[in-house]
Amino acid sequence: MADKALYVIGQKRFVSTMRKAGADMKELKQINSQAAELAAPSARSRAPHGKSGRLAGSIRAGATQKAGVVRAGRKSVPYAGVINYGWPKRHIKPRSFVNDAVAATEPQWTKLYEQFIKKTLNQVQGA
Repeated sequence: MADKALYVIGQKRFVSTMRKAGADMKELKQINSQAAELAAPSARSRAPHGKSGRLAGSIRAGATQKAGVVRAGRKSVPYAGVINYGWPKRHIKPRSFVNDAVAATEPQWTKLYEQFIKKTLNQVQGA
């Protein structure tokens, strides 16, 4: 299954710092979900569209407290990972459509994290 997580650089330290600052980690999961939801449509539009469109239709967003995730594929679309990442042994070149979508939407979803950080800092500072 092809998936690409929306990780903040230094994500482990970020989560730890936010916890210490009193951030609501359930809210961070919601932010991660929103970030993945921003990237998923771009991944759908970049996915190769065959006759059935099943690959694009299998793309969905998910989240944990640590990351937002854009997933492609499921049991009925087992080839999603091969299409996204390639398979050199079989001479299948990577399309990187999920990765490219996450990178292309980075300016939008990073704003969500910036707002979350500012809100948490304001709470800590009592503003």
